[in-house]
Amino acid sequence: MSGLEDRISRLEESINALRERVARIEGIVEQMDKRLNHIETELREFRKEVNERFESLRRELNTRFYWLIGILITMWVTIILAILFRAH
Repeated sequence: MSGLEDRISRLEESINALRERVARIEGIVEQMDKRLNHIETELREFRKEVNERFESLRRELNTRFYWLIGILITMWVTIILAILFRAH
């Protein structure tokens, strides 16, 4: 009977060792999950900031483009008027 009891005792020790390993693995996985959640949050914030900056840049470029078009039209009208009045 002692052989059977030894085998049962060794199995119980193995099971306990496996439980400890699984508990450690679960702890590691929880830490990784927390880290990944933090990285996801940081990435969302970064993406939002980049989008805001691009939107600001787009507005600024549009404003400058409209000014440029306005100046070009004004110059074109001035040149045409100068040509028309000079011809008379």
